[in-house]
Amino acid sequence: MNFDPLAAAIGFGILLISLTIHEAAHAWTADRLGDPTARRLGRVSLNPLVHIDWIGTVLLPIIAAVSNLPLIGWAKPVPVSVGNLRHPRRDFMLVAAAGPISNLLQAIAWALVLRVILAAPDGDAAYFLQRAVIINLLLMFFNLIPIPPLDGGNVLAGLLPRSAASVFNQIRPYGVLLLYGLVLSNGFRLIVMPPYEFILSWLPTH
Repeated sequence: MNFDPLAAAIGFGILLISLTIHEAAHAWTADRLGDPTARRLGRVSLNPLVHIDWIGTVLLPIIAAVSNLPLIGWAKPVPVSVGNLRHPRRDFMLVAAAGPISNLLQAIAWALVLRVILAAPDGDAAYFLQRAVIINLLLMFFNLIPIPPLDGGNVLAGLLPRSAASVFNQIRPYGVLLLYGLVLSNGFRLIVMPPYEFILSWLPTH
């Protein structure tokens, strides 16, 4: 097992930026849709310190770095008072979707910078940009796993009929355990890697 401290530091920096924008997108969307809770708590912010979760933003990335697992994680969830939203079920689904959408837009933006602005296809700058694309796509598809409390679980709950959503939400207390099981098993690769590799193949990263 080879551990590269510099690569790990670069990866962690990119992950921190990506998660910060992800959570700020949740907070901004909730505020725009009628719920000021996150804004009042200072979460409509690009300051990473207000979004850090010590397990998902620090511990899990460290484990991933030293064990050669894909570098993914999560930040402190943005609080949403669903009752403040103008259309609670629909708007909560939109708030959930805003995070993964922000990661897709980040991946596209970094890929365009790599393709349009950077002349040399290799070197330190190219490595940073390629890692930024990869990490954002991994974050997007990880968060789209349809298990609450991930964004994919919240989006699915909004798409299901109310009765089915009520049944589905019963797995919410066990969601974190299910996610750890996926991350530490082959389930993560089976669910996340195929769509990740498909989208990555369409982006100009070389």
